[in-house]
Amino acid sequence: MKNWLKISLLLCTFGFFRELRPSEPYVTEYLSSDYGNLTSEEIYQDVYPLGTYMVLAQLVIVFLITDLVRYKLVIVLSALAGIVLFSLLIWTETVRMLQVAQIFFGIFTAAEVAYYTYMYAKVDKEQYQIVTGHTRAAILSGKFLGGLLAQILVSTDSMSYRQLHYISLTTQVISLAVSLLLPGVPRSLYFYAASDKSPSGGEETAPTFSFSNACRLLWYHLVSSYSNPVVLQWSLWWALATCGQIQVISYIQFLWKEVAPGHLSVYNGGVEAVATLLGAIGAILAGLLNSNKRRGSYMMGISICAAVLGALLIYASQTQEIWVAYINYVLFCAVFFFIITVAGAVVAENLVEDSFGLIFGINTLVGLLLQTILTIVVVEKVGLALKPRDQYVVYGSYFIVLAGIYLIGSVLAKFFCRSSNANDSNEVPLS
Repeated sequence: MKNWLKISLLLCTFGFFRELRPSEPYVTEYLSSDYGNLTSEEIYQDVYPLGTYMVLAQLVIVFLITDLVRYKLVIVLSALAGIVLFSLLIWTETVRMLQVAQIFFGIFTAAEVAYYTYMYAKVDKEQYQIVTGHTRAAILSGKFLGGLLAQILVSTDSMSYRQLHYISLTTQVISLAVSLLLPGVPRSLYFYAASDKSPSGGEETAPTFSFSNACRLLWYHLVSSYSNPVVLQWSLWWALATCGQIQVISYIQFLWKEVAPGHLSVYNGGVEAVATLLGAIGAILAGLLNSNKRRGSYMMGISICAAVLGALLIYASQTQEIWVAYINYVLFCAVFFFIITVAGAVVAENLVEDSFGLIFGINTLVGLLLQTILTIVVVEKVGLALKPRDQYVVYGSYFIVLAGIYLIGSVLAKFFCRSSNANDSNEVPLS
């Protein structure tokens, strides 16, 4: 077996087990029932916001050290954080310990950046696309199977919500074992970048640490990327859309619990499985488009789609039928992953070589920063402290406003472009 294929297999195995968490669709039901005497208000006001802040704070740290320590250590750390996280969820029963668990949730989530960029430092550029496809398929397969397994076990009364967490803990232990088998990375994109030739023109030199070279390359990638108007415009859209999507999926279980008969939502696992499947199909369809050649038209199209997302969320917030809320969420995921894939493709195709991880890391950081602000304003007691239904009216309005801003911008851009072309064609030569 070729070396890059072995690496791809290990990455896929790690990603599959990392995402195979059947407890996730029912974590809100678990915390408000099996866990202890906690109310939904305590959970989404005192616990979940802390997770948002921890992810943001630790993403900054992880983002800075991932390339420095050459990826593998951070991947192992994420697996360890997952083990501690699910252990705390199983064997503790207080709000204080739940808040401690959010620290490890922050590490677990922030460390994803190492997993997604490890492949680019370890395999040759010729294998980037195929390895990316393999790992994305493995991640989606893990999420899909996790949701499906959860639904089957809950619907057949085979396991309680607490017992689902034992499966999630087991899969994190397996992912830790796999992460230890990953080969180390001798070079990195910035701090341990190897030169192609030695000074004498001989063979490639061994990678050595260089802080000054890393700073120069980082600055070059930043300036060359964000000075490109296309990258800047689409990166901002990507960050704003990601902000809204993270907020929607983070608190959707509270809306389901509010809408469900008896405030008990029992089909979350199946819904998450279907949402993952349709989201994957949406991403695949978007990948078939050559979105970079018709950016203006696609920007208008995905802005219209964003308005549809907003309408789905507002409709879900007002319905009295849990099935309507479920279906709207599934449609939201399918449409969102389609449009975010289009935006990501446009950004990637206009970046300089090797800057993909850096730019998307910064875009993710901006998205999380915006999500933190949204959390403080909408969820926290220092802000509006809205109920779940009112929260989703805000989130739906957020997507509609985002769509309106970019639609107006797209129309104005087309108008000025046509005016400029008309002026150029009407110019009379002096000779």
